[in-house]
Amino acid sequence: MAQVTVTIDGKAYRMACEEGQQAHLENLALRFDRYVSHLKSQFGEIGDLRLTVMAGIMVMDELSEVGRRLAAVEGELAVLRQSHDGVELQQQRNDEAVAAALSDLASRLNGITAKLNARPPAATN
Repeated sequence: MAQVTVTIDGKAYRMACEEGQQAHLENLALRFDRYVSHLKSQFGEIGDLRLTVMAGIMVMDELSEVGRRLAAVEGELAVLRQSHDGVELQQQRNDEAVAAALSDLASRLNGITAKLNARPPAATN
């Protein structure tokens, strides 16, 4: 397991992570530190635990909003898929109707051609 040291609110924390995830963990810690720093600038020294809890709640609030937006997008995607399926079905029906009409027209033309070929040639003067 890999080890990485991250800094949050000026304090270093040594953490373990999966091999290759060090940069990701450092980035997450940097982002979390921004929350803590933002809260510290607004409220001053209110205690490490309180700052951490408040920052955690802010992160969870954003995560909740992202989850809500994702659910809305997934709902829209489901509607689009259903609509697409309906359009495909209608297109298939249209294609079948055109094919049937062309087949009918070809049969009628063959019938007319057969009748014309069966007639004796017209007499010319």
